[in-house]
Amino acid sequence: MNNVVDEIRDSLERANLITRLTPSHIIACLLTALVCGTLIYIVYRTFYKGAVYSESFNLLNVLTCLTTAFIIMTISQNLVLSLGMVGALSIVRFRAAVKDPLDIGFLFLAIAAGLTSGAGLYPLAVIGTLLICGVFMAYSFLGGSARRYVCVIKHDLAVRDAVFELLESYPTRMKSSISSGDHAEVTVSLKVKKMNIILQKELEAMDGVKSVVLMEYVSD
Repeated sequence: MNNVVDEIRDSLERANLITRLTPSHIIACLLTALVCGTLIYIVYRTFYKGAVYSESFNLLNVLTCLTTAFIIMTISQNLVLSLGMVGALSIVRFRAAVKDPLDIGFLFLAIAAGLTSGAGLYPLAVIGTLLICGVFMAYSFLGGSARRYVCVIKHDLAVRDAVFELLESYPTRMKSSISSGDHAEVTVSLKVKKMNIILQKELEAMDGVKSVVLMEYVSD
């Protein structure tokens, strides 16, 4: 049995499928993974547009990058251990819910960066991470700085036309409209570059408007 394992090992070494780990190789792999993870951390922190920024998830990106590199180095060194590790990792289950689909993309990017770093493909890891982060930043800039807000207005039915006339100056989209007797509540979404306090004050100053709530709308 040992002869068979040795023969398999020798054939894999001749095919350059098994890497001999040295201290310099380990440090280079982990440093590359750390650089890629730090870049992902900075981009995610700077360009995050969700409702609640999660520092723990952002740190998870860095740890995932380093841990993946660590696992790949182990697999590339020991054939028997790699098979056992595959079996052990297959029973791991994660119960944490990912609210924003974009977070899944960053998590996969961290895994890919750690995988290429652990495999010793340093240029691919760095260039790939830079390119993907650059594409994400470019599309963030193309999307503009405008944010979508939800405006909830409670008013008398007598001033309904005046309220909608004021909202027509903004790119609005009707969400809901509820009427009860002489009172009504309308919910619209509008897209502006920043929280428009002037619009809120103009609505509150109108006779017949009971309350105005303006909040940022996100999809999570």
